[in-house]
Amino acid sequence: MTIVGARPQFIKAAPVSRALAAAGLREQIVHTGQHFDAGMSDVFFEELGIPRPAHHLGVSGGGHGVMTGAMLQALEPLMEAEAPDWVLVYGDTNSTLAGALAASKLHIPVAHVEAGLRSFNRRMPEEQNRIVTDHLSDLLLTPTDGATRRLREEGIPDERIVQVGDVMFDAALYYADRAAERSAVLAQHDLVAGTYILATIHRADNTDDPARLRAIMEGLEAVATERPVILPLHPRTRAALERHGRALSKVRAVDPVGYLDMVALERHAALVATDSGGVQKEAYFHGVPCVTLRDETEWTELVDLGWNRLAPPTQVDIAAVIREAVGTSGQEGRPYGDGQAADHIARALRDKRLA
Repeated sequence: MTIVGARPQFIKAAPVSRALAAAGLREQIVHTGQHFDAGMSDVFFEELGIPRPAHHLGVSGGGHGVMTGAMLQALEPLMEAEAPDWVLVYGDTNSTLAGALAASKLHIPVAHVEAGLRSFNRRMPEEQNRIVTDHLSDLLLTPTDGATRRLREEGIPDERIVQVGDVMFDAALYYADRAAERSAVLAQHDLVAGTYILATIHRADNTDDPARLRAIMEGLEAVATERPVILPLHPRTRAALERHGRALSKVRAVDPVGYLDMVALERHAALVATDSGGVQKEAYFHGVPCVTLRDETEWTELVDLGWNRLAPPTQVDIAAVIREAVGTSGQEGRPYGDGQAADHIARALRDKRLA
């Protein structure tokens, strides 16, 4: 039983679902409903060829406690009725935590894709979710050497850890050609490859803090006087801008885009400015420099390699950091595995199940 609920999880689930089927494992997808609108959910299932969810819980909105509690309430009887051999969870969302907690209390083995990541910022709900999920999980599927090392440092035994690489690398390799063939997003927005900045903002730390949101938007607006800046607006960000009365005059704010359009925008950008963990990596996969609009990142290897630089919103001149980063590149490296993480995950689940 695979638990998904948010855009990044749909992307990660696509290659894994194909690999599970190829390995002869029967998968049942449960969509919690955390990302519920068509632009953040339906389009990804359609574009990525993910099997339709067997169950849709329809849980969205509310605070962390309300959302996670409602998911738990819906997942527990479902897991009892279906009795899966494994519950598979992805990343660090409320859906991840609810899936792991419900399964663990029912003594159903939990496998966590993207285990071992740490920002070391306990103010982030994602950090709390990933720590709890890791320590509840029976199989920890890590994307990098650093993630594996951190789990060992936290006392998790080696027999529960399997380093598989990053499934988002699998997805980037698989869908790059499809995006080139099918996406017309640059023409739709009158963008010229290599000349524009792609920005994405969605984390609560940035959207819910007026000072941080102001610093980010003022920085992007300043850059947009010099070159196009396109900002696919997450619903949370749109609501925050309206709530704080902040209008954008230079930045091109657009509705959320599908995965293939996003790949096209990333591949052809001069730079990506983001607070998303996944988008940081996708920029790197496409050889595009990135500025991360946060105080820290889980993907420290990209900073070490020089492909990514941090820009804490209220501590730096964001426009200056973006200007300095345009046209740069980092060192070569393969921190995210061989592009076959999904196959390694399917093999680990099959072997553990047979054992």
